[in-house]
Amino acid sequence: MTVTDTSAVRELLTDSFTRIAELTAAFRGLDDGVATARPAPDANSIAWLLWHLTRIQDDHVAGLSGRTQVLAAGWYERLGLPFAPEDTGFGHTSDQVAQVTVSVDELVAYHADVHAATLAYISELTVDELARVVDSRWDPPVTASARLVSVTGDCLQHLGQAAYVRGLVA
Repeated sequence: MTVTDTSAVRELLTDSFTRIAELTAAFRGLDDGVATARPAPDANSIAWLLWHLTRIQDDHVAGLSGRTQVLAAGWYERLGLPFAPEDTGFGHTSDQVAQVTVSVDELVAYHADVHAATLAYISELTVDELARVVDSRWDPPVTASARLVSVTGDCLQHLGQAAYVRGLVA
């Protein structure tokens, strides 16, 4: 895809990431028992899913923008999870999933800060930035625009899973 005008791309990405933020915020006020419930012994909880999707967005957008992750701005200590700061949840074991017992309201607040950082990056997008190769290990190489689409897809998948778990356990 060749982009010659970033205004439409910025608008589309802003809309996409804002929908993710709104869907995440819809979990605000969720009971801790429902948030940490797992419909099967090795299933992910809503709390873990919200934490993970926020970590992925934070990690990937910070990587694209060259800025420090939002997690480092007090959220690592505030969430108090037993994982290394660079942990995004990829490959977590069932026991690690069970360790995410942070309140959903805290996770929603963390995501709101990540969303703000995401929108700041999107507001600065240029044609060159969208086309910049950020991972040459793939064929074709991954560009910043492809990474942003990947992040939205990942977040939306996990939000759908969280909504499904909520329907099962609530």
